[in-house]
Amino acid sequence: MLQQGLVLLVAGMAIAIGFLFLLSIVTTLLKLLAKYVNFFPEPVAKKAPAASVSDEEAIAVAIAVASGR
Repeated sequence: MLQQGLVLLVAGMAIAIGFLFLLSIVTTLLKLLAKYVNFFPEPVAKKAPAASVSDEEAIAVAIAVASGR
Protein backbone atom coordinates (compact mmCIF):
# COMPACT_ATOMS: atom_id res chain seq x y z
CA MET A 1 0.00 0.00 0.00
CA LEU A 2 2.76 2.46 0.90
CA GLN A 3 4.74 1.45 -2.18
CA GLN A 4 1.76 2.18 -4.46
CA GLY A 5 1.38 5.62 -2.86
CA LEU A 6 5.04 6.43 -3.45
CA VAL A 7 4.84 5.24 -7.06
CA LEU A 8 1.77 7.40 -7.59
CA LEU A 9 3.55 10.37 -5.96
CA VAL A 10 6.61 10.01 -8.16
CA ALA A 11 4.51 9.50 -11.29
CA GLY A 12 2.40 12.57 -10.54
CA MET A 13 5.43 14.75 -9.89
CA ALA A 14 7.11 13.50 -13.07
CA ILE A 15 4.01 14.35 -15.10
CA ALA A 16 3.80 17.83 -13.53
CA ILE A 17 7.49 18.58 -14.13
CA GLY A 18 7.25 17.27 -17.69
CA PHE A 19 4.24 19.48 -18.33
CA LEU A 20 6.02 22.56 -16.95
CA PHE A 21 9.11 21.80 -19.04
CA LEU A 22 6.99 21.42 -22.18
CA LEU A 23 5.12 24.63 -21.32
CA SER A 24 8.35 26.60 -21.00
CA ILE A 25 9.60 25.29 -24.36
CA VAL A 26 6.34 26.15 -26.11
CA THR A 27 6.20 29.67 -24.64
CA THR A 28 9.80 30.33 -25.67
CA LEU A 29 9.09 29.18 -29.22
CA LEU A 30 5.94 31.29 -29.39
CA LYS A 31 7.86 34.32 -28.14
CA LEU A 32 10.35 33.87 -30.97
CA LEU A 33 7.54 33.36 -33.46
CA ALA A 34 5.68 36.48 -32.27
CA LYS A 35 8.58 38.67 -33.41
CA TYR A 36 7.91 37.64 -37.01
CA VAL A 37 4.11 37.26 -36.98
CA ASN A 38 2.57 40.36 -35.43
CA PHE A 39 -1.23 40.17 -35.52
CA PHE A 40 -1.72 43.25 -33.33
CA PRO A 41 0.72 45.97 -34.37
CA GLU A 42 0.95 49.03 -32.17
CA PRO A 43 -0.94 51.96 -33.66
CA VAL A 44 1.22 54.71 -35.09
CA ALA A 45 0.31 58.15 -33.83
CA LYS A 46 -0.51 60.45 -36.70
CA LYS A 47 1.02 63.88 -36.43
CA ALA A 48 -1.11 66.85 -37.37
CA PRO A 49 0.30 68.85 -40.24
CA ALA A 50 1.93 72.09 -39.15
CA ALA A 51 -0.37 75.02 -39.77
CA SER A 52 1.15 77.75 -41.85
CA VAL A 53 0.83 81.14 -40.22
CA SER A 54 0.85 84.22 -42.37
CA ASP A 55 2.83 87.31 -41.42
CA GLU A 56 -0.37 89.24 -40.79
CA GLU A 57 -1.62 86.65 -38.29
CA ALA A 58 1.74 86.62 -36.51
CA ILE A 59 1.66 90.41 -36.23
CA ALA A 60 -1.91 90.30 -34.92
CA VAL A 61 -0.92 87.75 -32.23
CA ALA A 62 2.10 89.84 -31.25
CA ILE A 63 -0.04 92.96 -30.92
CA ALA A 64 -2.65 91.08 -28.86
CA VAL A 65 0.02 89.74 -26.50
CA ALA A 66 1.69 93.15 -26.17
CA SER A 67 -1.59 94.96 -25.49
CA GLY A 68 -2.49 92.42 -22.80
CA ARG A 69 0.48 93.46 -20.63
